[in-house]
Amino acid sequence: MGIVNVTPDSFSDGGLWLGEEPAFRHGFDLVADGADILDIGGESTRPGANRPPITQEINRAVPVIRRLVGAIGEVPISVDTMRAPVAAAAIEAGARIVNDVSGGLADPAMAPLVADAGVDYIAMHWRGHSDTMQSLAVYDDVVADVREELARRVDALVAAGIAPERIVLDPG
Repeated sequence: MGIVNVTPDSFSDGGLWLGEEPAFRHGFDLVADGADILDIGGESTRPGANRPPITQEINRAVPVIRRLVGAIGEVPISVDTMRAPVAAAAIEAGARIVNDVSGGLADPAMAPLVADAGVDYIAMHWRGHSDTMQSLAVYDDVVADVREELARRVDALVAAGIAPERIVLDPG
């Protein structure tokens, strides 16, 4: 999976791909280098990051997704978002996977949207937004706790109508 963070404050690339043209070129290069999936995100989830407005997240990610869909053929594109309106816009632009680091907890409209769209869904283990995540990462048994919390997410996602075979779990 090639990662394209279209943010000014990513923990992994420090904003190297902010802007449609640099993000597009990076995504195109990742596919040329062998990426099987591209993951495009317009919100940094590094610890302490401030959330951008929804319109800004859409304006960062969706033009890049639309342009890459037209340029890279059958390589699936994933949108990295916790917001249903962003996911909807990305799906409309051609994204085939929603990569939600909140596992559907940040936006109750996410699971029904994904179910209706019939796209694949990556649900990460999550306890809170970037501004609180560090203080919430306290576990009795990290493996058992993460497993239990992800199992509850799967139950909720399936109950919302997402087919089990479309759910991918990310322990985070």
